[in-house]
Amino acid sequence: MITPQMFQKEVDLIIENAIREDIGSGDHSSLACIDEDAFGTVELLSKDEGIIAGVEFAKQLLQYVDPELEYDIRIPDGNTISYGDKVLYISGNSRSILKVERTLLNSMQRMSAIATKTRKYVDAVKGTGAKILDTRKTTPGFRALEKWAVKIGGGVNHRFALYDAIMLKDNHIDMSGGITKAINKTLRYLQENSLYIPLIVEARNLKEIENILEVGGVDRILIDNFNYADTRMAVTMIGSECETESSGGIDLESIRGYAECGVNFISVGALTHSVYNKDLSLNAIE
Repeated sequence: MITPQMFQKEVDLIIENAIREDIGSGDHSSLACIDEDAFGTVELLSKDEGIIAGVEFAKQLLQYVDPELEYDIRIPDGNTISYGDKVLYISGNSRSILKVERTLLNSMQRMSAIATKTRKYVDAVKGTGAKILDTRKTTPGFRALEKWAVKIGGGVNHRFALYDAIMLKDNHIDMSGGITKAINKTLRYLQENSLYIPLIVEARNLKEIENILEVGGVDRILIDNFNYADTRMAVTMIGSECETESSGGIDLESIRGYAECGVNFISVGALTHSVYNKDLSLNAIE
């Protein structure tokens, strides 16, 4: 599984690449008209409502761009925001503030949108025991922040990438000659390579659930695109043999029903691939 150190390395790479992409040879707009020693203060203002996310990321971003920038956090990650709320203040060199502005806003607006959507799904299954998972349906190069936002919203991270868990989905199964062959080959691969990572196998129908249970050695069965009745049957069949996860087009209207079927997890790609950025702005204080 991905360690905190590995995750932090991904965040560091995002910061480094975002600043490189945005600044290039220099912020010529600021260099042209802002004095080198000019000092300023800005406030991060909410023009929306939802869950704020990215405040802790903003601290790292500010430190990277200019360690002398100071910040005053008024609303930490995970808290509810409303229109007009002032989330944080930043003070320091004016050029540095302008250099960091767009990267900070772009990141926090998207992270806050993801955290807000995640919280809605988490609230929808409250009391059932089911946990909300994200997926790998993330923005290339921005995955660490999107998964961080899911956690801020109360969700749970699925595997980070292809290297920290094995998930045998329909194409893997079909291309390897069926579920039995796919699982047996995978179990040998894990043993031969001394790999200790979770093994998740997708089932497309109840017969495939039977096949997976007959082979064994699986950590979780992905109950994909099942209706409520078949999901309940699958959960009964699986019992305590392994974890269960529902997936496939589950939205806010249907998710409670799947949670009440007794699954351990429900994965929702829409947490990261279908959100509208929250409206935040950085305004200078005179």
